[in-house]
Amino acid sequence: MKTTMELPDALLEQARELARQEGTSMRRLMEEGLQRVVDARQRRQRSRLEFPTFGGSGLTAEFEGAGWVEIRAEIYPESPAGERS
Repeated sequence: MKTTMELPDALLEQARELARQEGTSMRRLMEEGLQRVVDARQRRQRSRLEFPTFGGSGLTAEFEGAGWVEIRAEIYPESPAGERS
């Protein structure tokens, strides 16, 4: 399929020089570059994690308005409050 694209002059010159150095065509160079972008974006979409959610309404009344230090101290009572690991 044929298409027309507008590219910055500097980018086009770099691509032409690279194609010349590698002994390939501009068409092949553009196909390869576009394929790499498409593949990378498809991999990125597949690798997104979906975090499980559990029906609830947020923090319990005991922790409403509590900061991370207070919540962490309750989760890890053996650690001194405010200690980072």
